[in-house]
Amino acid sequence: MRAIQLASPRTFVPVEIPEPGAPGPGQALLRVHRVGICGTDIGGYLGKMPFFGYPRIPGHELGVEVLAVGPEVTNVRPGDRCSVEPYLNCGHCYTCRRGHTNCCESNQTLGVMCDGGLCERIVLPARKLHASARLNYDQLALVETLAIGCHAVNRGEPKPGEHVLVIGAGPIGLSAIEFARLSGAKTIVMDMVASRLAFVREKMGVPDTILVNGSGEELAQLTALTAGQLADVVIDATGSHRSMSQALGYCAFKGRLIYVGITQAELAFPHAPALHRRELDIRASRNALPGDFRRIIQLIEEGRIDTGRWITHRADFGTMIETFPGWAQPETGVIKAMVSVTGVTER
Repeated sequence: MRAIQLASPRTFVPVEIPEPGAPGPGQALLRVHRVGICGTDIGGYLGKMPFFGYPRIPGHELGVEVLAVGPEVTNVRPGDRCSVEPYLNCGHCYTCRRGHTNCCESNQTLGVMCDGGLCERIVLPARKLHASARLNYDQLALVETLAIGCHAVNRGEPKPGEHVLVIGAGPIGLSAIEFARLSGAKTIVMDMVASRLAFVREKMGVPDTILVNGSGEELAQLTALTAGQLADVVIDATGSHRSMSQALGYCAFKGRLIYVGITQAELAFPHAPALHRRELDIRASRNALPGDFRRIIQLIEEGRIDTGRWITHRADFGTMIETFPGWAQPETGVIKAMVSVTGVTER
């Protein structure tokens, strides 16, 4: 069976792997149709992603078709089209028992800590499948990206009328923007790339953007946009330790700072003036929860989230290896790249 393996940073190779075999109890055999490429995959390719091991078959944003199910599976059946919740949690640890399956103590995320879906077929726990008769495979592969932003916004708990600042307008930042807008909060976006901010204004309908260009005027611009209050919720989706350390300075008194981007570097900020005086909350946001997937599928089905603007680049299984390096370059303007594993026309 065909697969694509990231053997080491910047080195993809086509490989043949064994067929997954028949599904066991609680499992489903899946045909992979679409694989979305996100910042985690780019970071793994560049050798900058924590938790990523080599060699690794990437792929965690998946649109799949159920081919067969094992005993005890009742939530899906052969022929169903599904999104995959790629966080393989144990279900037994203290965290899982409290319902926080997104941060299981022994979590294995597909395509990061264990081999993922950049292959033709895969067997997964059926409980990780979220079916939709109305969404196509592109849309199903986008659900996981949206779920990351959904969970991050949930962690920030924005209220209608509050100001939410999203720092970083890459795919994860864009997904956070979708749900900040749905919360009724006043959304502001900050980024270093002017074309990304243009996309936010023109395609996502967010007029208030701040370009980070080395002038040092970002705080003054945010102050003006918030009537001097700064942001009630700041979501940093950059993965830059410099940005993450500076983000406290954008928080209003009693604000909430959410780190959804990941860095391997240490963060540093002054405690008394930046954190203690304002009584800020700093929260991490990791992965997403099953309810996030169900909510997003429903929102797309209802037309409340438009996925048409997301996919900007495509490749098929045969051309992905030669195409991928361009996706890692910001100047190519990639918002979301999609790999077609089967080439099946959308239904």
